[in-house]
Amino acid sequence: MKIRHRRRRLAATGRLLAAIAFGLSAIGASACGSGAADGDRPVVLTTFTVLADIASNVAGPHLEVESITKAGAEIHGYEPTPGDIRKAARADLIVDNGMNLEAWFARFVSEVKVPHVVVSEGVAPIEIGEDAYRGKPNPHAWMSPLNVLVYVDNMVRAFTDLDPGHGADFRANGERYKAELRGVHEELVKTLSTLPVGQRALVTCEGAFSYLARDAGLTEKYIWPVNAEQQATPQQIASVIDMVKSARVPAVFCESTVSDAPMRRVVEATGSSYGGVLYVDSLSEADGPVPTYLALIRHAAQTIGAALTGRQ
Repeated sequence: MKIRHRRRRLAATGRLLAAIAFGLSAIGASACGSGAADGDRPVVLTTFTVLADIASNVAGPHLEVESITKAGAEIHGYEPTPGDIRKAARADLIVDNGMNLEAWFARFVSEVKVPHVVVSEGVAPIEIGEDAYRGKPNPHAWMSPLNVLVYVDNMVRAFTDLDPGHGADFRANGERYKAELRGVHEELVKTLSTLPVGQRALVTCEGAFSYLARDAGLTEKYIWPVNAEQQATPQQIASVIDMVKSARVPAVFCESTVSDAPMRRVVEATGSSYGGVLYVDSLSEADGPVPTYLALIRHAAQTIGAALTGRQ
């Protein structure tokens, strides 16, 4: 198994290096002026759709915000394309989450001479509670609206540096959006505060809800700590089954970007119900259940609350 994983990593590295070589050669063969140089709005490129939505609320009409990954994409194991590299080289600012989330992007962003901001800087991290990850932060800081207040402040500063003439608008947009973030945080806490003490457990496929669980006073249990782990092990599944049985957890959940098959095994073994799909690493399409970040948090609170109280 370790040999296969190593081969997959080597193959992925080879594909990435080939993509970098192709992308950089294509950049060299073309004029790589930015959108601003062409008289258009400056281009802000984010690594995934959640950041793009937050950035759009801060930017307003003054910046063009794009996401490298599309709706529904798994962010952890994403493999960049030559087109991604060309897009990054043409951007005026690159925005990523940091906290070891987008390791795939860090490998080639240093090759692109574009300003770069890590929007999680200043967030107090929660460490991943697994030996293999000891000392490393849980990267899903945006699952707390209170943390996203920090994201917004970082974006306001970066956008003002990029486009000083609209700095006042960025600050005003940021303050309005922060008011919405505080409101959705209060909704989250209120919705989940009604859960009885014995039902205040959040069991998911990935350990992506540490910040949300902290905000709402829930105990967190997961099958694997990070989606990059790939397949669930029998030991991981057995650990979750034991916890669900002993705590009599009424419902369990899985994320939209991974298979729910391992969690279905937990359901079969425990008699717990499958509480539904939660969204973390990606928004849905515009006509889906979570087209915005605020909708993503509201969906999580409502889905968790309904399932754990039997109202679903």
